[in-house]
Amino acid sequence: MDDRIFTAVNAFARATPWLHGVLLGYANYGVVLFAVLLGWGWWIARQRGSGVPAALWAPVGVLLAVAVNQPIVAAVAEPRPYTVLPHLLVLATPSADPSFPSDHATMAGAVAAGLLLVDRRLGALAALAAVLMGFARVYIAAHYPQDVLAGFAVGALVTLIGYVLVRRLFTVLVMRLEQTRARRLLTTLPAPVRLESGAVAMRP
Repeated sequence: MDDRIFTAVNAFARATPWLHGVLLGYANYGVVLFAVLLGWGWWIARQRGSGVPAALWAPVGVLLAVAVNQPIVAAVAEPRPYTVLPHLLVLATPSADPSFPSDHATMAGAVAAGLLLVDRRLGALAALAAVLMGFARVYIAAHYPQDVLAGFAVGALVTLIGYVLVRRLFTVLVMRLEQTRARRLLTTLPAPVRLESGAVAMRP
């Protein structure tokens, strides 16, 4: 089934030469878009004054997911499609790295999962970008569909499970940083002011 889907996508690639440049560029450099989305997540959380711990965790989760993926890739050691299947249209630059799971899909899945913790709409947008990244990696013959799906799973699971484990720590960290000069990086809300009576009011 995986080979049939891959072959069908490769046939589609042969029939759509006008898409080659766009999808090849996105497959190789789309990581920049995901970096922008992570920055957007931080900006939204900062403006809203909530979700900042998740916004700070998201890029950490991405790095952790990619790190976790590396030993899996080495252990499975699946050859790239173009080294096994003859007569393919190959747009990807040949690589000696194994194919399963896809690092690009792992990154994209981790970003989408992390941003879903921050904002659902932004997370949905990141998920669409991730699906397009996965398709692009198959389109250029760099990966099988199963490589992409496995990458999505690794990225999302590592990010979501990791956040469950570190949520309290990141929440405490944010609360402490809000008492320092770093507050402006974390929220646009005014800092609370303690009155002489002991009551707390928001600074105008």
